[in-house]
Amino acid sequence: MLDLVGSVALLLWGLRMVKTGISRALGARLRRWIAAGTRNRLMAFGVGLTATVALQSSTATALMTAAFAASGFMSSAMAQAIMLGANVGTSVVTRILASDINWLAPLLVAVGVIIFNFTHARSLKGIARAILGLGLMLLSLHLLGQATEPMRHSHVLLALMASLEAVPLLAVIVAAVLAIASSSSLAVVLFAMSLAASGTVEPGLGVALVLGANLGGAVPPVIATLGQGPFARRVTVGNLFVRLIGVCIALPFAEQAAYVLPSISNNPAQLLVDAHIAFNLVLAAVMLPMLRPFSLLMRRILPEAVLPNGGPRHLDAGILDKPAMALAAAARETLRIGDCVASMLTTNLEALKKNDTKRGAGIAVMDEEVGRLNSAVKLYLAMLNRTALADKDEHRSAEIISYAINLGHVGDIVDRNLRHLVEKKIRDQLTFSAEGAYEIEEFYAVTIENLRVAQSILVSGDMQLARRLVESKLKIRNLEERSATNHMRRLRDGQLESVQTSSVHLDMLRDLKRINAHIAAIAYPILKEAGVLRESRLV
Repeated sequence: MLDLVGSVALLLWGLRMVKTGISRALGARLRRWIAAGTRNRLMAFGVGLTATVALQSSTATALMTAAFAASGFMSSAMAQAIMLGANVGTSVVTRILASDINWLAPLLVAVGVIIFNFTHARSLKGIARAILGLGLMLLSLHLLGQATEPMRHSHVLLALMASLEAVPLLAVIVAAVLAIASSSSLAVVLFAMSLAASGTVEPGLGVALVLGANLGGAVPPVIATLGQGPFARRVTVGNLFVRLIGVCIALPFAEQAAYVLPSISNNPAQLLVDAHIAFNLVLAAVMLPMLRPFSLLMRRILPEAVLPNGGPRHLDAGILDKPAMALAAAARETLRIGDCVASMLTTNLEALKKNDTKRGAGIAVMDEEVGRLNSAVKLYLAMLNRTALADKDEHRSAEIISYAINLGHVGDIVDRNLRHLVEKKIRDQLTFSAEGAYEIEEFYAVTIENLRVAQSILVSGDMQLARRLVESKLKIRNLEERSATNHMRRLRDGQLESVQTSSVHLDMLRDLKRINAHIAAIAYPILKEAGVLRESRLV
């Protein structure tokens, strides 16, 4: 039993290494291929198959496809075509791994280790990781075969398999639960194949286990997209629905398979793999012509709901013919972006002070909302600019767009830089010195105050506030220089807290200074128009 558990664990770890290695080496290219391969359903099917063979994970393909569907880069029908290809791709991977190529395992492990240790390029390290993972998977299958061989003599296991064979639905449920727990239908099918090769599992039961693995493999993507919008969930829930229909239709014929399959071949393990491929191919052949009505059905099941706290609130397309009103609406929506960015900064500061990773997790969600609102404001003003605008209105439109773009940059810095710095501090159990913590918190407070001033400037266009905001850049520069100097003094004095937090402290100062530069940009057009802004700081 220990050998069995270890072999399955090694299989899952090898699968994870292949997936992460390919993602690191070719992740950006794979995403571009998936996004571009939606011209027709057959091409989308091929893209899904190819991506899954490369990643060896239909779950990874499902999550990327759901992300594209949520962003509007592809329709629900093309996303479902990709998922049908991904399902077939998983069965093709199973067929490749089920071939008698165990002798390649030590060679792949050796090649993967050599490349990984002697290269510094990220892409080559990713490929080496994938090669090493593939070798570990082949090795685990060899060990799995050895571990399951004695099971044919286990009376307890034989009795368990007999009970599952008597109730095929129970076998489907057991296999589905295993696939959900391991987040891999591939691992469960290979495990069933090993049991079949040892004579522990009869063909009929093996088919039921394969059906359960297919059903369970569609559940992890659904769980991963529960917090996302309806566009993303239509992809994963639709894929689960398709597999459920296929399992319900195929399950009654599992007993017939017990009589038919042995007459085709004497190799029960290969028969299970072929049944896995046949199930997904038939499912794809039936569903590909029906993608459009199926997408309409999923749209009814998961309608586009407007969240009370999400999406634009003030961008009324009905007032685009009234530039003054439309610009006021765009400004109000941009103020919402600023409020969201201020909440991100405040939340990040609270997470820093209280060492609370849960607070930091919400920043990513807020940044996504900033991105959505930013895109909505820019698109709205782009539609407004198609009409003939007065010079004053064109200037105001450009001012709002510029401020929205700068707020988007601020949100990205908070999410991608400051949040990760706080997580690093918490993960490594670092503690700022009392003086250093005060300097960081003071920098945050000044930054949040400057953002509030910028919000007021967007509404009022007040030149005095604009001058105050630009002058605060000198205060920010002095604040950064003083804090960095004090930090270096503490390093020279050998303060342990300062030594441990040196990179985090200095990186936070740098990122907060960048944020203030983006915030101050709202003041430049106002000061330039008033003629009080010099072209250069140079003497």
